[in-house]
Amino acid sequence: MYRPSSSEPQNDTAVFLDQVSVRYNVPSENIKTFKEYVIRTLQGRIKHNGFWALKEIDIDVKQGEIFGILGRNGAGKSTLLKVISKVLIPTEGRVWIKGHISPLLQLGAGFHPELTGIENIFLNATLLGHSRDEVEEKLDEIIGFSEIQDFIEAPLRTYSSGMQARLGFAVATAWKPDILILDEVLGVGDAGFRNKCKTRMQGFTDSGATVLIVSHSVDTVRELCQRAIWLDHGTIQVMGEAESVCNAYEKSLGL
Repeated sequence: MYRPSSSEPQNDTAVFLDQVSVRYNVPSENIKTFKEYVIRTLQGRIKHNGFWALKEIDIDVKQGEIFGILGRNGAGKSTLLKVISKVLIPTEGRVWIKGHISPLLQLGAGFHPELTGIENIFLNATLLGHSRDEVEEKLDEIIGFSEIQDFIEAPLRTYSSGMQARLGFAVATAWKPDILILDEVLGVGDAGFRNKCKTRMQGFTDSGATVLIVSHSVDTVRELCQRAIWLDHGTIQVMGEAESVCNAYEKSLGL
């Protein structure tokens, strides 16, 4: 199993995980209502089956690096991103983060379908910690980058998945983050917009920002990432140069 070269974060470290594990407890029987669950819990009548979503994860991601995370559905990728984003507290281990995180963990996360595009910009940016004045300063830039000017006053439920992805990416990257986390976002949208996203990310890393990318596209990881991990059943199978990790992952898929 991979272990970082040092048990402590270094001066150029942006994300450091030391023996991080996450255990979930799932009721062994089907309980239909929350009321029934509470009653049975108080009576001590519920048995749980536990499983490890992540097990002994060690990662040292450097500042200015684009770092890839590969793995099948259920491998633990989303759990790992939630731990890094401080959305989820690990059961065991230590998480050390240097700087402000701007997460785009899920397509449409932080958006409301009944609000207009412009209202969702203010909502999403507020959730990311930006003031109304800061959003107003960046508003034209966000709308322009997202390329949805003609639909900005329409409710989000009328948007395609690609339009939602463009808007979400535009908001999350309007301010240069210390650490940007993207979960399958670059897989949505046309080639022209993906190239714009890649150019913006490259500008971030050139100025010292760190980007973590979860993608099912091995080609995306090969093209953008310097290093990567292959995650399977909550454990790191391979970590290293992106090309070698992608090759190992493809081999496991029989490609």
